[in-house]
Amino acid sequence: MVTYKGQISKAVIRRLPKYRRCLNELIKKGITKVSSSELADLMGYTASQIRQDLNNFGGFGQQGYGYSVDKLYEEIDRILGLNKSYNKIIVGFGRLGQAMGSYIINSEPNLRIVGIFDVKQTIQSAEHDEFKDAQVMTCKSIISFVKENPVDIALIAVPSYKAQVVAETVVEAGVKAIWNFTAVDLDLPDDIKIQDIHAADSLYALAYYINEK
Repeated sequence: MVTYKGQISKAVIRRLPKYRRCLNELIKKGITKVSSSELADLMGYTASQIRQDLNNFGGFGQQGYGYSVDKLYEEIDRILGLNKSYNKIIVGFGRLGQAMGSYIINSEPNLRIVGIFDVKQTIQSAEHDEFKDAQVMTCKSIISFVKENPVDIALIAVPSYKAQVVAETVVEAGVKAIWNFTAVDLDLPDDIKIQDIHAADSLYALAYYINEK
């Protein structure tokens, strides 16, 4: 049973997927236990930081033993909600939408793409066998589709000038979580969960570091 100790900071939540990736690599190598110091060496954090992060959810370690790699991986999966399945739609099926769709299908088995939406000349690309389990429609069908089919997450990869209208449409349909791949910061009700992926921002930061004196 995962125990949450008060409000968890966004910084801790952002680190959890990194712990999960590291643990997954250890599992592939057949390593069964790991200490906070060993995790710190692998990840570049301090052992104290790792213990503090995990103690927000109850700890999971044993004095003198460390952490069971398999068990900790399962617990982080549970904390992140990755022990459940989610239905996802993709709105915007250009190169980015197709690339993210392929990634989800091949790498995230608990995410099921149930619908793909775009303009007529673009959605023909979704007829590829890889996307055979998803219904393919034009954007005007979003509201009726979501009202008839459970959808947990909407991935939005439309041109920037369409982003706000598309986001409002999926929210009107009842979607409560948006994975935003547009260059726009969406203005939506507070109860809508949004994760922004502004790829150019990290590129610009990299350019700064290259030129940093």
